[in-house]
Amino acid sequence: MKNLVSFVQEHLEDDVTRLILDRAKWPEIDMELAAACIESRRKLRNKVQEWYANPELVFPVRLSAEQCSSTATGLYKSALAERIAARKQFTLADLTGGLGVDSWFFSKKAGRVLYNEMQKPLCEAAEHNFKALGSDNIVISHNIASIETIDALLGGFYPDIIYLDPARRGEEGRKVFLIEECTPDVLGLKESLFKHARHILLKLSPMADISMVCSRLGETCREVHIVATGGECKELLVWMDREWSGEYSITAAELPADYPASEPVIFGFRPEEEKEKPAEICGTMPSEGTLLFEPGKALMKSGCFNLIGRKLDMIKLGRSTHFYLTEDARKAEDLRKLGRVYRIIRCVPLDKRSIKDAGRTYPRAEVTARNIPMDTDTLRKKLGVTSGDDAHIFGLKADTLGNLLIITV
Repeated sequence: MKNLVSFVQEHLEDDVTRLILDRAKWPEIDMELAAACIESRRKLRNKVQEWYANPELVFPVRLSAEQCSSTATGLYKSALAERIAARKQFTLADLTGGLGVDSWFFSKKAGRVLYNEMQKPLCEAAEHNFKALGSDNIVISHNIASIETIDALLGGFYPDIIYLDPARRGEEGRKVFLIEECTPDVLGLKESLFKHARHILLKLSPMADISMVCSRLGETCREVHIVATGGECKELLVWMDREWSGEYSITAAELPADYPASEPVIFGFRPEEEKEKPAEICGTMPSEGTLLFEPGKALMKSGCFNLIGRKLDMIKLGRSTHFYLTEDARKAEDLRKLGRVYRIIRCVPLDKRSIKDAGRTYPRAEVTARNIPMDTDTLRKKLGVTSGDDAHIFGLKADTLGNLLIITV
């Protein structure tokens, strides 16, 4: 192991393909394992810095490093688990351990964590890595999670929470999104899991349809968390409570760059609230100085397009154009925590003349098109602009005003 660690550190920036071709130079090194460790470390560099910084850790499966949680999302989940358990030193069973990143973050809050993984190389690596990280409250288990094995797998552990991150790849490595196509099948396991724990926490694809997921999982769905960071929707978390039978809530969480030093920005609601009243639609041409708000990825995924306007006191540009307007400049700082904010300097009907004038006036600009008869690349070509910070030009459809060209800074 010592030789492997030294080799990986020495060749961390080298061409992995070349190393494999030249494996004869290092007969004492398991080159396939070394290559997997090198590529995994590169993925972890900006994802889980704590693991990247520890040279003793080994990573036998490349895909696991690609799919594992980041530090920000790992910390968010561990804080959520502590709230779900409603006590410190809770117990949690991670039935889909993978690389072990989630188990490690849970272990920082929990009294005991059961790490279970069906792939033996990952299990062996996790046992080694947890020791190297000084995590002595994680129990290692190598089993398949199924209806037939779950009693033996969890026997004697008594978890407060069962956590699953089902594999979202089917045959031949193709991506899948339906719950029953993932491994393990949570729908089939649900009742067996509830015999062992009151709470189940699921990590699902951020592409999954929330209403469909909750409909399939049933009335025990208590909370759905959409976690976004770095301008991307990273995770969809579903908290299921055996003793819950009410309406579920949705939490859109935007994690700041310095999370957890700064608190996440939360927008919470119940799906019924979204249906109560439509958003107010813009009826007059936006004036200079008006703020244009583009919701962040978590808000967009949540589907609360009516509530955004009502709760944040803004009007919507169009029913299907999810941009919002406010003349209150004092809102800018708070809105930036939930998405992007632009200040309008000009707003005109979208036509050949306005496109020509805008392109000539702002030759270096970013461009966005939504719900107009052309996509962003086409609008950029018609404007004749190159990427730059002169302005951000939007081509947007407004229900009562038609297609607009909105120039912002």
